[in-house]
Amino acid sequence: MLLRALFLSLSLGLWAFKFVVSEIQLGSRLVVGENSLWESNNGDFAIGFFNPPDLPNRFSIGIRFNSESIPSDQRKVVWVAGAGVSVTDNTSYFELSRTGELVLFDSSLRVPVWNSKTNRFSVSSALLRDDGNLVLLKDSEEIVWQSFDTPADTLLPNQKLLALEMLRAASESSRSSYYSLHMKDTGRLELRWESNISFWSSGNEEATKKKKEKIGALLTSEGALFLVDQDLMRPVWSVFGEDHNDTTVKFRFIRLDRDGNLRMYSWNSWNEDSGVWKPVWQAVENQCRVFATCGSQVCSFNSSGDAECTCPYNTFAPVWNPKCLAPYQKLGCKSSFDMVKFKNLDLYGIYPADDSVIPRISSQRCKKMCLENSSCTAVTYINDGNAQCRMKLTRYISGYSDPSLSSVSFVKTCLDPIAVNPNVSKGLSPVDVSAKSQSICLPCLVGATSTTLALFLCFQLVVVVYMYRRKKKQAKKKADRFSKAANPKGVIVFSVDEIKAMTNDFEDSIGPEMFKGVMPEGEELVAVKEMEAALTEERKFRSSAAKIGTMHHKNLAKLEGYCCERGRRFVVYEYAKNGSILDHIVDPLRSKKLTWRKRTETCLSVAKALCYLHTECREFVSHGNLNCENILLGEGLEAKLTEYGFGSCAADKDVEDFGETVLAVVTGRYEWGGVVSEWVYREWIEGRKETVVDERLEGGFDVEELERVLRISFWCVQADERLRPSMGEVVKVLEGALSVDPPPPPFACARSSSPTNSSESGYSL
Repeated sequence: MLLRALFLSLSLGLWAFKFVVSEIQLGSRLVVGENSLWESNNGDFAIGFFNPPDLPNRFSIGIRFNSESIPSDQRKVVWVAGAGVSVTDNTSYFELSRTGELVLFDSSLRVPVWNSKTNRFSVSSALLRDDGNLVLLKDSEEIVWQSFDTPADTLLPNQKLLALEMLRAASESSRSSYYSLHMKDTGRLELRWESNISFWSSGNEEATKKKKEKIGALLTSEGALFLVDQDLMRPVWSVFGEDHNDTTVKFRFIRLDRDGNLRMYSWNSWNEDSGVWKPVWQAVENQCRVFATCGSQVCSFNSSGDAECTCPYNTFAPVWNPKCLAPYQKLGCKSSFDMVKFKNLDLYGIYPADDSVIPRISSQRCKKMCLENSSCTAVTYINDGNAQCRMKLTRYISGYSDPSLSSVSFVKTCLDPIAVNPNVSKGLSPVDVSAKSQSICLPCLVGATSTTLALFLCFQLVVVVYMYRRKKKQAKKKADRFSKAANPKGVIVFSVDEIKAMTNDFEDSIGPEMFKGVMPEGEELVAVKEMEAALTEERKFRSSAAKIGTMHHKNLAKLEGYCCERGRRFVVYEYAKNGSILDHIVDPLRSKKLTWRKRTETCLSVAKALCYLHTECREFVSHGNLNCENILLGEGLEAKLTEYGFGSCAADKDVEDFGETVLAVVTGRYEWGGVVSEWVYREWIEGRKETVVDERLEGGFDVEELERVLRISFWCVQADERLRPSMGEVVKVLEGALSVDPPPPPFACARSSSPTNSSESGYSL
């Protein structure tokens, strides 16, 4: 133990050691198109531009390994400026400015997208040290900023991770990576999923007693990960790589990988032969035990020992469902339910990521409770001395399968009716049939045949008469097909004359092509919207209307009926007392009702409605034309979405429209062509986000919530559709359950028009 403490003290002493390297002078610049680098004195590290994974036309600035002994494709990036902020133009650059700031400048937007904010520290130079740490110096001696203090997903030897600091796994999508490593102030390392589900932690009992905030994590150059008491300079917890103290190892690092596991890697002569980094330790030995490692699928190991994602209950899922979700559909099931049993399978819900746990019951009672609960989709029963029934109330389910597991899972399925075979004889054996056949006489057989023939002719006559009358009745119905009639799903079909009567010949306009009306033979108020007939042909319009009539969501305006006659299309919705969100944005008096809380609630409600259309209906439904005009507000200003289901577009178009709509709601400005979006992005990237909020709110908004709303909106309006989030992810971000990274510039290039001035008044509709 004494030797270990001495060894650790020597390692800790490297933190303050000064490396002698050539300095980076003020005004030095790296340009995307020039492929230039700033190298450390020993050449082991370099800082320059690189392409983030799957984003060939974007560039981030970062530090990577640069040793000649490492092949170019294995020179891993160990630090990224600005949590992965990227630029797009070949003339964009990274500069140590004359004022002493590191600045990442996007030439297409003509604004800096990241900076070190060190202009007040009298920085005189910078240098990339031999250990991979980029530092800014005052008077060539004092460090005023260093990259080691802002880790991304990687720790290098002698780089500290202090209390309340974290690593976050890299991601290429709109959401922040689900996985993060936290150095808690309780003195433990903790792996989390979505910031609130912990699935691994370091053992550190001693650190929980005192000086918890003085505990820090440290990777040593010899291949050990320590939790260190910085006052006593001794480890309180440690793990070692399998090549610990191997003198042939040249480089090491620890990284939180995209699959959620924390791993230690090393590079030595063996790696030079194989050409890849060698993993020498990982936090979670069984990859299937990493929470949600397979998303909404089940993790298991194949014959070669590799983890793979499968869907054991895919046979019972609807064929239209592209994801491996729980097959039970509460609204779609017309028959009875059953529970399909899977042995050695452990399931858990991931949206939300918490299960209802019922202790001390039997497996049969566990299964029955799920059948009796309309919200239950699956249960897992575990009895390892402490019987537990874990009930899942969500279709988004993950888990893992292993022969060593004692758990059994039951997945709820919808049973289709099974037809009974009328030809199966009951109660007679083959011997009985043979005996009876020998005793039948010929006269009896002739009589039976004649009777059967007569009955058959009578039956045929009845069928002919029935078909004639049915055809005549159908012809009469066809002649009167445009009169009011309720279909089996409850959607009423109106004629144009009835629409005119309902709206008093379109007298009371409540919006663009929308009129207030009254249902026939009643006093129920409705909103009647005339749709552009050229957008959908008649058969498709009728089919869409019938389908929409089956949808039920509190943020979807209920479709009461429709009209498709004489080349005109009308839809009849439940009446929303307070008009559209657009009415409130453009009206100075009505806008006062839209408090900051009401605006954020409206955005979340619309997101939930779109998520329902995209993922929770029997088949994918797009909105196709989302804007502030077709978001109505009910009596309590609750959002009601209209005109949904008649468009035909991909989900990413709805996501983009949603982002534009949110920015309009936040700013109180509604303009076509993305002008508002570009102005808001420029204000945000230049640190003036508070200026974009509708000034009629008079400062009554939450700054942190504003940041979250703006970030997810910029992800939604990305020019590259692959970067846009799903509406499910948007809902999680707006609810605060999922963090979101700073977005890259959303636009392919800066538009020629100048940004909207924040002091302008008036609106372009």
